[in-house]
Amino acid sequence: MSSSNLQSESPRNPRVAWEGCSVLLDINDGDRLVFARLSPASTLKIGNKSYSLKPLIGRPFGSLFQIESGDNGQHLACVTPSREEETEEMKEEQVVKDELRDNRALVDNNKAQSLSSEDIDAMRSQGATGDEIVEALIANSATFEKKTVFSQEKYRLKKQKKYAPRVLLRRPFTRSICEAYFKKFPARIGFLRVDALSLLLSFANVTSNSDVLVFDMVGGLITGAVAERLGGKGSVCNTYLGSNPNPMEIVRMFNFDDEICARIMRSPLTDLASSQVSNGEHEVTIKAQDEASEPVNMDEGPLPSTDQSSDLNSESIVSPLTKVLKCAKAGDKAPPEVVKSWKENGFTSLIIAAPQSDAWGLVKDLLPLVANSAPFAIYHQYLQPLATCMHKLQLEKIAISLQISEPWLREYQVLPSRTHPFMQMNAFGGYILSGTKICDVAHQQAI
Repeated sequence: MSSSNLQSESPRNPRVAWEGCSVLLDINDGDRLVFARLSPASTLKIGNKSYSLKPLIGRPFGSLFQIESGDNGQHLACVTPSREEETEEMKEEQVVKDELRDNRALVDNNKAQSLSSEDIDAMRSQGATGDEIVEALIANSATFEKKTVFSQEKYRLKKQKKYAPRVLLRRPFTRSICEAYFKKFPARIGFLRVDALSLLLSFANVTSNSDVLVFDMVGGLITGAVAERLGGKGSVCNTYLGSNPNPMEIVRMFNFDDEICARIMRSPLTDLASSQVSNGEHEVTIKAQDEASEPVNMDEGPLPSTDQSSDLNSESIVSPLTKVLKCAKAGDKAPPEVVKSWKENGFTSLIIAAPQSDAWGLVKDLLPLVANSAPFAIYHQYLQPLATCMHKLQLEKIAISLQISEPWLREYQVLPSRTHPFMQMNAFGGYILSGTKICDVAHQQAI
């Protein structure tokens, strides 16, 4: 029996990273974000060297790793911040108000550091750790003691990122995945910010035991977020136009078990709308997809990018051995009996995230599949397509409580005596059209 079969049969601890799971590696407190599939042969490139990810297997999410030297060379080792360092930092912060020094007399002429690059290489060859090199740089700096406490912390942090980089093992879930993609490749998820994603789930009333209809053209982020909130109770149907399903490779990063994966299904719009066409309630016009979004694949090598340091894929080198340890597949075609149940009862909510498609063209085809009094939410990067869709919904009188929301998010830096909004923030999070479907008047008169 293979190792993947053993892992699927034995219960897994979701708080601990296991072999074959997807992880999000946070390098130097958000400087680089890397998705990787854990296996003994997987490696992570930091600087000019590659380090094995085997030490991460079996470690709880949230563990901090640092490069250390050993008998087999440099490797990633789990570290724990000591309480003494935290106490010293607190003492330094208490002296901030009485600090009278400033940086006006400091001159940046590259003569303050007496430790040369040859000395640093010699320390590395002797087995010195990154923290020891940082302390040596501080001790040999002629201007470190003259700097303010804030400048000293910045100097220490800068050297720590260069000579003692740290890797934080994070669990991929809706927020972390959305933030990572929005930071590096926002176009792949339709510039969908995490606050807009949370509003989509809230406006659509996604809860347990719900049957959610999703039109997802943002790589599967909406489908995975809905499945995560359902928690294995209910179902999510990812529908599509034509014969080619929309890519949903991001779903594989959530590390869903077989029970949740079985709740994620696909079905073409022609199968879902066949009953409405036969009854004459709604004539559905199926349009061929003009543009198909690029698949967001994290396992088949790096995608083209002009900046190697910002590529979510290029940092992790996945060996062929990891292909055997793939997660359970989600997105199988919905069985006929499930499709029949959806046709009879209707979906409990509808979410549309298709920035490259016409909003009204999708709504008039998908809204009849939703049960009466069911909420719906539509995301778009721009306002005008949603305004046009809202106007036509009002004219057709098939929805009430229509509103267009613009999410707004402000991030704060929270530090002692330095709490303030970030200097650089994203000022745009798209728009969301939400409402509630009502009974079709023509259908009610026919009954």
